[in-house]
Amino acid sequence: MKNSKLIRYVAIAAVLLLGVYWSAASAISGKDYPNAGFLASAEWLKFHKNDASLVIVDVRMDKYSEGKLIPKAVRMPWQQFQYDDTAGNMGGLFVGIGRAQQLLGEHGISRNDTVVLYDSVKRDGGATSSYIFWVLDLLGHKNMKVLERGIDSWIEAGGETVSEPRKPEAVFYQAPSGEIKLRKWVKAGYIMPRLGDPYYQILDVRSREEYLGAKPNTGLDGTALSLGHIPTAYNNDYTLNWTTPEIKAIKPYAALTELYSGLDPGRAVILYCHSARRGSFGYFILRLMGFEDAILYEPSWMEWGNKRYYHPVETAENVLTRDTFPEAKSTSAVFNPQAKTNRKSGAAATSGGGRSSKSGYVSCGG
Repeated sequence: MKNSKLIRYVAIAAVLLLGVYWSAASAISGKDYPNAGFLASAEWLKFHKNDASLVIVDVRMDKYSEGKLIPKAVRMPWQQFQYDDTAGNMGGLFVGIGRAQQLLGEHGISRNDTVVLYDSVKRDGGATSSYIFWVLDLLGHKNMKVLERGIDSWIEAGGETVSEPRKPEAVFYQAPSGEIKLRKWVKAGYIMPRLGDPYYQILDVRSREEYLGAKPNTGLDGTALSLGHIPTAYNNDYTLNWTTPEIKAIKPYAALTELYSGLDPGRAVILYCHSARRGSFGYFILRLMGFEDAILYEPSWMEWGNKRYYHPVETAENVLTRDTFPEAKSTSAVFNPQAKTNRKSGAAATSGGGRSSKSGYVSCGG
């Protein structure tokens, strides 16, 4: 009798402990995003850090690493995936499908791994991890996550740090051709014939000043590019995705739906900035929110604003006027860029949905 009671108590305790474990292990961030699995919390990483298929990747450039890494992390600076086109006067261009797969393999990342990407609050709280997230999404990789607030969240949660990265053995990374999502990587030639097409929504995530042409971007040689933005593009400063520019935690889903009210998750959104870093963060946020057809215009303003190409530009503000946010993966016809665009004249326009940070935060470019 005593033995049966003891067995029962042990079984109940085991079930309770298992429930606590899975509850904590499955908690990503406590924010109900449609694609919440793309965002990892420090607590999630603590539970899963020893998983056999987990690869932790520090994407920071050397000047931002400060000699502290999450244990078992591989160093893979994000800018290895970009190159400069000196002849075309364009910097920060994607290295391409083949080279990207080679780089992933060189850093010990295989097709079936769960990849956790991190940077730091100092370097834009996810806005460099997001570039590698986009690369993996482009390649059709199934399991990848961005660690919210990067190494800062890990340290604040009591996580240990080490001074040396893990030295991985190279593996062969090969994405099946049928799984590569080529439409997630577009250039100007793709966008030009789609201007005005109601299926394509264009989102400029640069600052309001850049969007309206009050602040120039520069080419690789430092010369000013054309002022303004792609015709029909709307503006949401990428810094508005954070709760504050200092903490750089991602806003809850409800706040993001308010920020992006007017965009339809059932249609394509083409994102761009100056050289794709900020654009990739906007891309990550939309994927987190359930936008399946998010597209990164990777050459961004480096290409569109390059005066040798004579791409059309405008400085009038395009305003999103919808008050509600459709359910993620909606296919209803709720967006018409011509009927729902309210254009204000010139850079002095201030009202409506071209949203911009008022915090005084100054981006470090990209």
